[in-house]
Amino acid sequence: MPDSVRHDAEDRQSEEGSISVDLGDNIDAMTFEQILEMDDDEDERDFSRSIVFGFFEQAEQTFKKMDDALKESDLPTLSSLGHFLKGSSATLGLTKVKDSCEKIQHYGQKKDEAGTTDEPDEEKCLSKIKDTLVTVKEEYAEVEKVLRRFFAT
Repeated sequence: MPDSVRHDAEDRQSEEGSISVDLGDNIDAMTFEQILEMDDDEDERDFSRSIVFGFFEQAEQTFKKMDDALKESDLPTLSSLGHFLKGSSATLGLTKVKDSCEKIQHYGQKKDEAGTTDEPDEEKCLSKIKDTLVTVKEEYAEVEKVLRRFFAT
């Protein structure tokens, strides 16, 4: 079955009235559906669209700030920005983006990726943030594509 036909079929409402959307493994469908349930008009989706597109702007601005903070070797700012974007992405169910942002938050606090063990080597933390920032931008690009496609229908 062609991809577009498959997605059209999966985007239709199920008999129970919930939206069954193939969002891939980067987006938690249950969390995202809770956002969709707040829409007054399921055809227009003004509320959820504004939340998602607002997140896109916020993420792009935050990534720029992270790049700047990385150039300045500013671990506290990187931790704060990671925490900020972690919360926003969790609200939408963007699980991989959330997890990567949490790692950035922990590395910025001079901890390991789980936040449980101290890592006193700032250069090592900065290196891990640099690598994780590349990953999270890739993860973000994937979910952005999926969500823009979802709202284009």
